[in-house]
Amino acid sequence: MTIPASDVALVTGGAGGLGEAVVRCLRKAGMKVVVADLADERAEALVGALGAGAVYQRTDVTSEDSVLAALDAAAELGTLRHVVIAHGGWGVAERVVNRDGSPASLEGFTKTLDLYLVGTYNVLRLAAARMAANEPTAAGERGSVVFTASIAAYEGQIGQTAYAAAKAGIVGLTLAAARDLSSVGIRVNTIAPGTMRTAIMESVGEDALAKFTGNVPFPKRLGDPEEFAALAEHLLTNGYINGEVVRLDGAQRFGPR
Repeated sequence: MTIPASDVALVTGGAGGLGEAVVRCLRKAGMKVVVADLADERAEALVGALGAGAVYQRTDVTSEDSVLAALDAAAELGTLRHVVIAHGGWGVAERVVNRDGSPASLEGFTKTLDLYLVGTYNVLRLAAARMAANEPTAAGERGSVVFTASIAAYEGQIGQTAYAAAKAGIVGLTLAAARDLSSVGIRVNTIAPGTMRTAIMESVGEDALAKFTGNVPFPKRLGDPEEFAALAEHLLTNGYINGEVVRLDGAQRFGPR
């Protein structure tokens, strides 16, 4: 499809990993892009490589003022039509009751939910309010949003209670948000990736990567960030997909460990 020159996408976590792949994909498709992240050096290098049409806005997704500043940056580029929420940056591996008998830390649990679930909702509510004021397309659409969950939302592993709960919250948010925003012509969908070959994942070493790959039925490899980005672009632009959670995992199902 032809992307209007005025269309702008906001990508949280856009400086690296899955978010960077999305930024590159959407820019190639013709959208202007705001890279919303906290990784200054990586983000500046990315927008420098992409040139005009991509800008970096330092963004804390848990802060209303910070997200509003990112939305203002989008407005300076054109009309915000698309949002991909793909930020990461925190995780805690802890059992509900640790091996020494101590309970898991409440701080670790709440911080994980704040980043992944509350941060997602914060971006959604503020971005949707801006997009609701857009002129609708011929099909009546004013915007589209893609969340990032995880297959851990369905098969959380030992030590993943906080992460699994946060990502399950995003899955639960998807349909409710799509229904909420139907009256203003904004679609909401979610990608639940399995094990993706990001730079952070590659840092675990080849032996661990081989183990992860062995748990994927087919294709027998980890997912590419570009495959995530291609799916995100499709969900943003296919006007009849709404309220869906799409697993991107090569038929992988997490075991307990």
